[in-house]
Order: sequence, then C-alpha cells, then structure tokens
Amino acid sequence: MRVALGVQYDGSGFSGWQTQKHGVRTVQQTLEKSLSKVANEPINLKCSGRTDTGVHGVCQVVHFDSDAPRDAKAWVMGGNRFLDMDVSVKWAMPVSEDFHARFSALRRRYRYVIINTPTRAAIFRKHLSWCYRPLDEVLMQGAANYLLGEHNFDAYRAAGCQAKSPVRTIELVEVKRHGNIITIDIQANAFLQHMVRNIAGVLMKIGAGDRPAAWAQEVLLSQDRCQGAMTGSPYGLYFVGAGYPEHFGIPAIALPEHAIPSL
Repeated sequence: MRVALGVQYDGSGFSGWQTQKHGVRTVQQTLEKSLSKVANEPINLKCSGRTDTGVHGVCQVVHFDSDAPRDAKAWVMGGNRFLDMDVSVKWAMPVSEDFHARFSALRRRYRYVIINTPTRAAIFRKHLSWCYRPLDEVLMQGAANYLLGEHNFDAYRAAGCQAKSPVRTIELVEVKRHGNIITIDIQANAFLQHMVRNIAGVLMKIGAGDRPAAWAQEVLLSQDRCQGAMTGSPYGLYFVGAGYPEHFGIPAIALPEHAIPSL
C-alpha cells in the first residue's frame, strides 16, 4: 500500500528535511523513525519539497510504501505518539501507486514572514525574519511582479544548488502588510535552493529604498547570484504546501490562517 501524509513541523530545531550522513537531527530521519515503529518495518519517505535548516513546514506532503495493515487513523495517531513535539502528522490517506509526493506535484507554495520593527523580536524570534528599516510593501509588490512567469532564476538560487535546470515558473507573488508584519507569498511549479530567501532579500532591499523596483528584473536578467542581495533568514520561511491533480484526492493547499503560520 502507498500512503500519503500531511506533516507540519517547526524547523528551528532541525538541520533541514533530508537525512544526512553525519547523523544530525532532520525532519525525515525523525519522521521515518516514528513511522517505522508504527509499521514494525523500515519506512522510507519521499517529500514534495525539501526544506533547509531552520525552515518550517505548514503542510509538507510525503508518501511511503508499506505492507503493514494500518488504516489512516493508525498512521496519524501512531505516528504522533512516537514523534517529538515539533513535528505532527496532520492527515493520512491511501493513494494509488502512480502517486509521487515530489514528481506528481504541479505547484508548491511558500510564505516568507518579516517583522518590520526598529528592534528585533524576542518572541517568535525563530519564526520571523527581521528588518529594522521601514519597508514599503507597495514598492516590494511592484518589484515582485517582474518575477512572474517562466524565467531562468540562476541569479536567485544558491551557488551550491544541484538542480539541473534553473528555469522555473512563478504563478503568484503577493506582498502584504499586517501591522508590523510583512508577508511574501510565492507559488511556483517548483523552487531552486534558497530561491525564496534570495527573492526576499532583493525585495527587502528595494522596500527599504536602496534600489528601484526594476532592480529585481535587472538581477533576474543578469543570471548572476553575485548581483543580488543577501539571502534572507531561514527562520522567516514556511513551506505552505503542494498542489496535485484532483484525481489523487490530496487536500488542496490551505493558506495559513494567520500572518505567522505557527500561531
């Protein structure tokens, strides 16, 4: 049987999603250990989108294969019984064998959250990026619009990114202010390593008045990472979810209820 799960996690205590050779704590390793106890056999997970150290997951979609006779409730309740408090299985469902959490996904969505205050936050400090300079969210939205559509995003990916192609299609970018909180929602067919955080860095520099809105396009067209801004903090980044063809029955991407999704 192939099973899909929706998983939520606070990434501040993890060295990213993917299991690593030197034994650091990761979401995949933690979740596989828990589910293996439920199944009484080793479980190997595939995810919809890997997240880096410190990045949070609102609804990470994963799948695995198992011969264990367990229903959806058993995977949810049993999995959570053995998990640490910073990871939670939200739902489980059987899926067809042609479903793949990564390769079946049509789109992914991230939210980047910035606290825009003169002094840094103490509460939620590991769930926010901080910019002490006043930001113009309207200017940031104008800049973000240059990134819509299909482009080569070499200038917005990490130097060590291993993706074969830098071409991605951004379907939506929304910059909104909620009091002293600014959110950047980005939806695309797929993302490159550090792509959202590098976009956030450029938008913050523009929002602070250091560069005009068109600079976002200049950076894009340069295809040179060195032409951009500093990479935004991982603590402000949330993987919101992934979207799939309707016939798989996977719950649609649910937008966070609050500006800070961890609330």
